[in-house]
Amino acid sequence: MTASFKGKVPSRRAFLKGSIAASGAVLGASAARAAEPDPLITEVQEWASGLGEGVDATPYGLPIKYEDDVIRRNVEWLTADTISSINFTPIHALDGTITPQGCAFERHHSGAIELRKEDYRLMINGLVDTPLVFTYEDLERFPREQHVYFCECAANTGMEWAGAQLNGAQFTHGMIHNMEYTGVPLRTLLNEAGVQTEGKWIYVEGADASSNGRSIPLDKAMDDVLVAFKANGEALRKEHGYPVRLVVPGWEGNMWVKWLRRVEVTTQAIESREETSKYTDTLEDGTSRKWTWVMDAKSVVTSPSPQSPIKHGHGPLVVTGMAWSGRGAITGVDVSTDGGMTWQPARLAAPGTSKALTRFYLDIEWNGEEMFLQSRARDETGYVQPTKSELREVRGENSIYHNNCIQTWWVKANGEAENVEVS
Repeated sequence: MTASFKGKVPSRRAFLKGSIAASGAVLGASAARAAEPDPLITEVQEWASGLGEGVDATPYGLPIKYEDDVIRRNVEWLTADTISSINFTPIHALDGTITPQGCAFERHHSGAIELRKEDYRLMINGLVDTPLVFTYEDLERFPREQHVYFCECAANTGMEWAGAQLNGAQFTHGMIHNMEYTGVPLRTLLNEAGVQTEGKWIYVEGADASSNGRSIPLDKAMDDVLVAFKANGEALRKEHGYPVRLVVPGWEGNMWVKWLRRVEVTTQAIESREETSKYTDTLEDGTSRKWTWVMDAKSVVTSPSPQSPIKHGHGPLVVTGMAWSGRGAITGVDVSTDGGMTWQPARLAAPGTSKALTRFYLDIEWNGEEMFLQSRARDETGYVQPTKSELREVRGENSIYHNNCIQTWWVKANGEAENVEVS
C-alpha cells in the first residue's frame, strides 16, 4: 500500500483556496459560507468587554487551560510501578527545538528526590591529588558556560524493534528533551582536584537511593561534560536532578546522572549494574555489546502523526519533525511521503548545532492521498539514519537500546495517522 507523492510548495493563491475549502468543505458546507459575516470578527466578544487578570494572578506562569493536553504521559504497563519508570515528552505538540522543563521527559530508578541546595554536596575523590567536597555555593563561584544539548534515553524507540507497537510519536520517540544547560565544565573541578596520571576513567553517582552509578572515560569527562545547575535559564526541576545534575553531551541519558553526589577517578570502568546487565545492546546472535554510549543520528516526523492528525482538510500542509545526532550537527533531513521510494530535502529551521535538536519542515500540497511519511537524517560525519531492516541485520528483533531506525506514519485519506512498519 504505497504510492508516489510529489510535494509542492503552495502559492498564496493555493493557500487561500485551500483555506476556503477547509472552512467548510470537509464538514459538507459550501465555500460560500466563508463569505458570510463571521461573528468572531463583527461582534464584540466577552474577552474584549471587560478587564482581564492582573499581573499577580499567576506568580509563576503556567500554560493556559486551552493547552492542558500538552503534558508528559506514562505507559502504565511499561513498568511495575511509576517510582522506577519513565514518562514521555509530548513532542507531537511542540515546535521549535527547546523543550519546556515542564514537558521534558522523566526517567527515575528510585523516584525523584527532594534535596535542598543548602544540603547539597559534591565529592571528587579517587586518583586525585586533593580530594575535594563542593557545596552548591562553591559551584556558583566557578566560571560557567551555557550549551544547548539533547538528552535521549537509550531505550527511546526501543519497543519498536519487533514491529510497530505504540501509536504516537510521544510514545515511540518521546524519551528525549532539548534544553539550554548552565553549569561548570567537569574538567574545571577535576583540574581543581588534580587528576593523577594513573586516572583513565571516572565513576559518577547520584544522591538518590539507586545512585545510578556509571563509568565514563576520562577523555570524555575532560572534554564537554557539564556539571549543570540551571536549565532553560532557571533552576533544574526536581525530576531533572535539582539542584545539580551531570550533562554528558551526545551520550545516552542514563549517563546524565541526576542529583550528582560523587565523581571518583579510577584506573578502569567499575562495571556497575547499569553498564553490564542494563544498557548493553543485544545482538542477533544473542551476545551483547557494551560501551555504546553515543546516540546515533535519528529523526522523526512529529506532525502529521497519530497524535497530531490532519484536521484542516485538503490544501497546503506543513510536515514537521526533529532530528539529532550525538556525533555532531545535523546537516540535512530528507522526507518521504511514499514509504521511502522517493525522498525530498526538508528545510532546516536553522543550521544544525552539535548534539542538539534540529527542527525541519516540508511544505506540501495534500489532497487526501494516503501517505507513508518518513524522515531520514544525516550528520556532519556523513552518517545516514538507517532503516529498521539494516539495524536488524546486526541487532535482530530482541534488542532494547539504541534503536535509531527510520519511522513510518501511515496517513489516511481522512487525515488520521497510524504507526506502521515499512522497513
